[in-house]
Amino acid sequence: MPYDNNADLPESVRDNLPAHAQDIYRAAFNNAWDEYGHDESRAHRVAWGAVEREYHKDASGAWVKGATKRND
Repeated sequence: MPYDNNADLPESVRDNLPAHAQDIYRAAFNNAWDEYGHDESRAHRVAWGAVEREYHKDASGAWVKGATKRND
């Protein structure tokens, strides 16, 4: 079930990700949905992976753009 717009995304995505990250999630999900033969579970994993390449959770738990900062 591809998503036509961000309002159709699961609540867990809409309530936690900024708008741009939702765009990334939706595009990646829709692509994976087609590529992997409508395997919903796999499409969600692919979508989260795509988001995590451009966003990370900060210390407060909010998703923010950019790479994860390391304390090395």
